[in-house]
Amino acid sequence: MNFEGFLKELEPTVGSLMTKHLGMSKEWFPHELVPWSRGRDFVAGEEWDSSSSTISPGTRSALFVNLLTEDNLPYYFNALLAAFGSDDSWGAWARRWTAEEHRHSIVIRDYLTVTRLIDPITLERSRMNQVSNGIVPEPVSPVDTIAYVTLQELATRVAHRNTGKLIGDEVGFAIMARVASDENLHHLFYRDLTLAALERNPSETLEAIERQVRSFSMPGTGIDGFTEHSKNIAKEGIYDFSLHYDQIIVPVVLRNWRICELSGLTPEADAARERLMKFIARLEVAARRTRARRDDIEGAAQSNMDRS
Repeated sequence: MNFEGFLKELEPTVGSLMTKHLGMSKEWFPHELVPWSRGRDFVAGEEWDSSSSTISPGTRSALFVNLLTEDNLPYYFNALLAAFGSDDSWGAWARRWTAEEHRHSIVIRDYLTVTRLIDPITLERSRMNQVSNGIVPEPVSPVDTIAYVTLQELATRVAHRNTGKLIGDEVGFAIMARVASDENLHHLFYRDLTLAALERNPSETLEAIERQVRSFSMPGTGIDGFTEHSKNIAKEGIYDFSLHYDQIIVPVVLRNWRICELSGLTPEADAARERLMKFIARLEVAARRTRARRDDIEGAAQSNMDRS
């Protein structure tokens, strides 16, 4: 594919979708959401008291990973510029997206600092390590990038929402809901941009979708203890196979992009679709098992509560 020509062809759609996005976006201010009255001064070298954190390990892991991902924003911005360029509507969108995402790191960090839900020294050391290394996903083409961020933005929205529900604090829930709302608008932008790409070049766009669905993972590679945090997040039901299948794959890949209905594909794209459908079928089985396992755990916990 001539990516330069393809991006130029999509540029008017980017401008139109950005105008739509700006019309749907709501102005908000991080400082108005943070419960400053709960805070107190930190003493230099003061050790974090874990008893001050009322959240579960899985919720703590989700907040930790989500915030450090937002802190890595300069590298995501650089990746967007590398994929799409800095001119015209593509560059305008990358800059606007960056400005909105930066608010997320501001409000989450301030909330966690005030409430002391996470050890601030561990968090800061991990931020230094994360941003010093600057590891981010690197899709192989601009079309792969569009497909990946569509999935990633929606997955992040789901994770933020579910994290907010588990914080057990109305203010924390409101903050995570506000961030999740932004992420959903970002998802809609990329989802519809992928649709436009499918209309113009269904074969190569479908091949990109197949690559990104089959290799997808939440951002976070390079974060201290990321593997263990991911396990905690899945165990808590914040983001796991069942949620990925039910809330990302089915509504976006199957229903919105309608990959099963695409016609006039090249032999290579037909083969990619066949691989993708087999992968989705396996993912459905994994999702069903995860859902059943979670139901069993919740059922056992409820039975223990009833007996007590």
